[in-house]
Amino acid sequence: MSAQDQIKKTVTENEVVLFMKGTRDMPQCGFSSRVAGVLNFMGVNYADVNVLADADIRQGIKDYSDWPTIPQLYVKGEFVGGCDIITEMTLSGELDQLFETKGVTYNKEAAEQIRAANA
Repeated sequence: MSAQDQIKKTVTENEVVLFMKGTRDMPQCGFSSRVAGVLNFMGVNYADVNVLADADIRQGIKDYSDWPTIPQLYVKGEFVGGCDIITEMTLSGELDQLFETKGVTYNKEAAEQIRAANA
């Protein structure tokens, strides 16, 4: 299976996917750590894909999304964005709205705590 096929399968078979450097429990870059931290704190069930474990996936995800950086968050098969976009969406409440619209379970109180801590 090609990297593109693997990526497409992962993105379509999981509600939420984070392509990141490292894993949800051991991120290996600050940007990946920030996005995984938000998802973990908000109680989102997501698949984590360590791009450092496979060079083809690491380049393939950039080609798949036409986005040059990692991490990359996908919700219900759609590319949402990288660290800066996810941070902005979290602080503005847009990420909550996206999860609600897409039927993704998350802890709204935790999302509000993030916003309160960053106000």
